[in-house]
Amino acid sequence: MSDQKPQILHTQVVAQSRLFQIEQVHLKFSNQVERQYERMKGSNRGAVMVVPVLGEQLLLGREYAAGTHSYELGFPKGLVDLGETPEQAANRELQEEIGFGAKKLTHLMELSLAPSYFVSKMQIYIAEDLYESRLEGDEPEPIEVVSWPLAQWSGLLALEDFSESRSVSALFLAQKHLKLK
Repeated sequence: MSDQKPQILHTQVVAQSRLFQIEQVHLKFSNQVERQYERMKGSNRGAVMVVPVLGEQLLLGREYAAGTHSYELGFPKGLVDLGETPEQAANRELQEEIGFGAKKLTHLMELSLAPSYFVSKMQIYIAEDLYESRLEGDEPEPIEVVSWPLAQWSGLLALEDFSESRSVSALFLAQKHLKLK
C-alpha cells in the first residue's frame, strides 16, 4: 500500500444545511483507480470535550441528543467559537453546561469522528482545580449535572445512557492521565 494520498480531481457541494455541507470528492489513487466519495464538512472551527474533576468526583451532564432522540450522559462539549482558542472554548463550555470553570486544563488528545465521512476534529481536555462559575449557554433546557465517584469510573461503562463514543474515549484518556485502576 502506498503512503501517497489520492489526488483530488474535483470537489462539489451536493447538499447543505445550517450546520453541514455534504461534499462529493472525485479522487484518483496512486494505482490510477478513480472513485467518488462523499464527506460531511463541519464549520472547520473545531470542537472540544472536557472531563471535569472536582475533588474525587467526575462531573457529567445529561442532555437531550436529537440524533438518538434520547437523553445522554456525557462530558461537556461544544464548538470552538470564532476568535476563541480550544482552551478558552473548553473553559466556556464547562461554565455553560455544568456551572464550573477550571484553573487547570490539560490537553489529552485530538480525536477524529468517522474520518472516512466527516471532516471533524475534537480536542479532549481534563479540567482540574474547578471553581463555581456559570455562563449562559445555548441549550434549550437546563442540563442535569451528574456527579460520579472518580474511583468508580469504570461503572459509567455499564450505564445505558453513557454510550457516546467521544465521552467513552475521553473517560479512558482521563483514566490513563489520572492513573486510575
